[in-house]
Amino acid sequence: MTRPTQTDLILRDCTAADIAAIHGIYAEAVRSGTASFELTPPSVEEMTARWAALAEGGYPYLVAISDGAVAGYAYAGAYRARPAYRGTVENSVYVDEGYQGRGVGRALLAELIVRCEAAGFRQMVAVIGDSGNRGSIGLHRAMGFREVGVLRSVGWKHGRWLDTVLMQRPLGPGDTTPPGAARKG
Repeated sequence: MTRPTQTDLILRDCTAADIAAIHGIYAEAVRSGTASFELTPPSVEEMTARWAALAEGGYPYLVAISDGAVAGYAYAGAYRARPAYRGTVENSVYVDEGYQGRGVGRALLAELIVRCEAAGFRQMVAVIGDSGNRGSIGLHRAMGFREVGVLRSVGWKHGRWLDTVLMQRPLGPGDTTPPGAARKG
């Protein structure tokens, strides 16, 4: 497989037709990785419901297409459900194993940041599974996130305790203004 360039990648909104491929990427991450603390991959129907809920809530959900295939996906959702958190989103980025280390995650996260800023969000939080997840930590650091904390040994998966790394990035004017008027809490 050749390394995709930025011109090879097409970033676009996720559609229902993308969910099967997204399911495959996520199911592999759940089964073999530590980025997600789910222990059993959710069904395609559950993944569809999750996507629909985010889309209905007005949150961005993106896919990266390379060579006609879904190479990765990223989305933002509510950081917490209570109204005071309405200006803060939590991001997720997953890249197919065959495309990791090729700029797909960076392209997705950059576009996700742009979309969230345009929507009036003021903070983005990354909740990264496993302090050993150097790829995700490095990606977020390169995109302007800073580490704000580590929750030690909060998840048990693959026969060992895992940490959660919390990283944060201001969006747009950050905490100098309230969240965008378009966002209702």
